[in-house]
Amino acid sequence: MAHRRLSPRAVAVLRALAEDPERWRYGYDLCNQLGVAAGTMYPILIRLADRGMLETSWETERVPGRPARHLYRLTGAGRAHAASLGPAPAATPAPPKPAPAATPAPPKPARSPRRLRWDGA
Repeated sequence: MAHRRLSPRAVAVLRALAEDPERWRYGYDLCNQLGVAAGTMYPILIRLADRGMLETSWETERVPGRPARHLYRLTGAGRAHAASLGPAPAATPAPPKPAPAATPAPPKPARSPRRLRWDGA
């Protein structure tokens, strides 16, 4: 079955994991590093694991008051794919926002001529 191309965010996740491919990483850690919301990150991690690019494991050290965390790291296939991506493109600054277009002031409402008051004199 042919897989769809990876999204730019999935590529960013692979590159982040490829920085230290032997290290187990938490999804929350990757969210913070990449500035991606958890609701976006975890589906990406699941898809990469389903494609065989990530291996997963549960945290073995239990911390009281906190559930075990899920860990991720690249498989051999994930490392190969990350290497095939080449270096990450250099960050380019966002183009400056264009200045707002000058809009003419709305026309003033027409005034009626002043009415003179007659005092009767």
